[in-house]
Amino acid sequence: MAVQEPGEQISIDVIETIADVTGTDPLTMEPPLYEVVDTDALDALYESGASATVEFEYDGHSVVVDGDGTVTVDGAGGA
Repeated sequence: MAVQEPGEQISIDVIETIADVTGTDPLTMEPPLYEVVDTDALDALYESGASATVEFEYDGHSVVVDGDGTVTVDGAGGA
């Protein structure tokens, strides 16, 4: 599980958590995250302080980003 650090984009936490859980290199993940979810919108949502939970599928994995910036993949944490 990763928790967003102040000033860091939530999409970076999502990429790092997926990479950790799946054992892949975040720089070579296929497909790129931006092809699955609008990363600019995701970052803007969490930068605004909105209390929302976002769930989506990435390459067969369930990804959940909670309102507090916690990222889980398949119910497990990563970074």
